[in-house]
Amino acid sequence: MLRLLLRVVLRPGLVKPCRLVKPMSVTILPERSSHHQDNLPKLPVPPLRQTFERYLLMLEPLLSEEEMDHTRKLVKEFLIPEGVGDRLQRSLERRASNKENWLTEWWMQSAYLDSRMPVAVYSSPGVVLPRMTFQDRQGQMSETLPIEYLGGKPLCMDQYYQILSSCRIPGPKRDTVVNHAIGKVAPTHITVVHNFQFFVLDVYNSDGSPLTVDQIYMQMEKIWNSSLQSNKEPIGILTSQHRNTWGKAYNNLIKDKTNKESVRAIQKSIFTVCLDAPMPQMSEQRYQSRVAAQMLHGGGSRWNSGNRWFDKTLQFIVGEDGTCGLVYEHAPAEGPPIVFLVDYLVEYMGRMEVVRSPMIPLPMPPKLRFNITPEVKKDIESAKQNMNIMSHDLDVNVVNFADYGRNVPKAHNMSPDAFIQMALQLAYFRMYKMCCSTYESASLRMFALGRTDTIRSCSNESLKFVQAMEDLAKPNTEKVSLLDKACQAHVEYTRMAIHGQAIDRHLLGLKLQAIEELTSMPEIFMDTAYAVAEHPNLSTSQAGAKTDCVMCFGPLVPDGYGVCYNPMADHINIAITAFNSCEETHAANFGRAMKKALRDMRSLLEETAKAKQ
Repeated sequence: MLRLLLRVVLRPGLVKPCRLVKPMSVTILPERSSHHQDNLPKLPVPPLRQTFERYLLMLEPLLSEEEMDHTRKLVKEFLIPEGVGDRLQRSLERRASNKENWLTEWWMQSAYLDSRMPVAVYSSPGVVLPRMTFQDRQGQMSETLPIEYLGGKPLCMDQYYQILSSCRIPGPKRDTVVNHAIGKVAPTHITVVHNFQFFVLDVYNSDGSPLTVDQIYMQMEKIWNSSLQSNKEPIGILTSQHRNTWGKAYNNLIKDKTNKESVRAIQKSIFTVCLDAPMPQMSEQRYQSRVAAQMLHGGGSRWNSGNRWFDKTLQFIVGEDGTCGLVYEHAPAEGPPIVFLVDYLVEYMGRMEVVRSPMIPLPMPPKLRFNITPEVKKDIESAKQNMNIMSHDLDVNVVNFADYGRNVPKAHNMSPDAFIQMALQLAYFRMYKMCCSTYESASLRMFALGRTDTIRSCSNESLKFVQAMEDLAKPNTEKVSLLDKACQAHVEYTRMAIHGQAIDRHLLGLKLQAIEELTSMPEIFMDTAYAVAEHPNLSTSQAGAKTDCVMCFGPLVPDGYGVCYNPMADHINIAITAFNSCEETHAANFGRAMKKALRDMRSLLEETAKAKQ
């Protein structure tokens, strides 16, 4: 499977766009079209008073009436005509007029590059690919990257061009991302790591043609056979450290010329392939949870955490025991390009025919050398200890909910995403007898260089629904009505968010504008209510993949959950993470609460429908 995987990703023309219209009707364009990007609208700055009206609404289910009164006063002060709010709004609008996207640079810095937490667990999502079988099928895959459309409008494709040949570079206070694909000479090699040893594998011939499947397989076999020793220093584990710690270790590492050249080869590579050692055997029930953890952090220093370069944007992981997936560094791109790549890989591998080619002798892929000084050795030992603490602290629970999938909410004219979000609200409410700040990512790719905004899943409508579900006196008809209203409110917020009218990024922009202007921080951003809003105990995302895969990521806050779900037609894959160091959270308990919520919601709909007959 590995050689098929590599051959697919390295297909010539994979990054040329074409137009995709549902159903799969494709028009091929000969090269990447700048016309498409140039005609995308700019991200708007929402009206100031609209944002704060919606901000107060969002806070209502989270705060007491006394807290709400205090926040209303602060909002009123902020919105005084020609006051601080109006001044910052005008500054933000000027920024928007002078930039292709007023938010993207700020978002990339504040959400990713300024963060000093490790990228493993705290930032980089993982994907567990299904155990695949391959068979002959009819039809052909396009060799070009389709331009995606939403509601008939083209989406920004820029992120697709950021995931190959790019890498994060640690800095003392802020990291950077370097994309080597946009240079005059694009990289022609990948890096392969096995037993902590890195190799350079050229995947293109001198005439620009890619190696064949058989050639890649033979080269991988050479790498495998020449790296069977497992007692090497796990140099890659350095990249799992706290960013300040890694920044210092990085500067120390690349003082040596050989080390610097090896690091540069990894950074410039198209992507990295991690050939993992087998992990401890587990029951089938726990298998996917264990694999999800392996994708996120490698399992600890004893296993495969040193078999990574966590700064690399894209790392495919293939285990000796048959596990398969990837981990990606989040700064250059959001989930959709990765999900698209996964779908493309799986669909193409099911279609492609392996054509054997003449065996032309190829040189041995060179091994990257590292000189391990006592100081580097000390840094590695520190990284191993910290990774072991981090991997043991992450609680991962993958739920394969087999009762039903998106078919049930669709049958009742409800959005599957909204329905699952309401199940999340119900599960949390049942466990903690309260609701919480909830983050769901919404794509802003309708706009040039758009990244994400936040869908606020916890609303007045969702609170009324979950309260009703726990009230035995409430009739089912009323509960269904409240569920429908909660789902509709979620759909409306989603629509608002993808059209650039949500509140979170606007609030962030106003705050960062105040910092940039060196003014005193407005009280609205020092308010406890803002801290509550910015502390999502539920950090959620819908994978939206056609492939029956599992996407996972760590919680955003120490006492929270990370929940990623992939609703298929007749089942739902749900990955839940929490931290063991928090006594209040438990991934398996939340998984059980989630399954019960989903079952109760279906029973509610079916019983109510029967009663009407």
